[in-house]
Amino acid sequence: MTDASTPHDHHLTLRVAPMPADVNANGDIFGGWVMAQVDIAGGVAAARRARGRVATVAVNAFVFKQPISIGDVVSFYTRIERVGRTSITVHVEVIAERDPSNPVCVKVTEATVTYVAIDARGGKREVPA
Repeated sequence: MTDASTPHDHHLTLRVAPMPADVNANGDIFGGWVMAQVDIAGGVAAARRARGRVATVAVNAFVFKQPISIGDVVSFYTRIERVGRTSITVHVEVIAERDPSNPVCVKVTEATVTYVAIDARGGKREVPA
């Protein structure tokens, strides 16, 4: 299998296989489905770093490089880019593993998302050092 597209400076945070209900009229996976999975993966990484609840506050960048198809195994790799007083910015790279008989990995999407650490009432809180 080709691992040239696997980001070695990121951590595997989520892996999922899209289903037929996730396709658009062109037969590709909906961009909104990909965005939701990116937000989940980024939120997991941010919550780990914040040691608690986080909420999405901004999508700083989102680039769709190639379509995702049914049958692809999609992996979401995360890297903490910046930690502020109450916010955490996460970079997410999305890799699709295609063709099980001759596996190849392709970067299909990348995004940068900012989260804010929140307390039990939903108010901002400081991110622990």
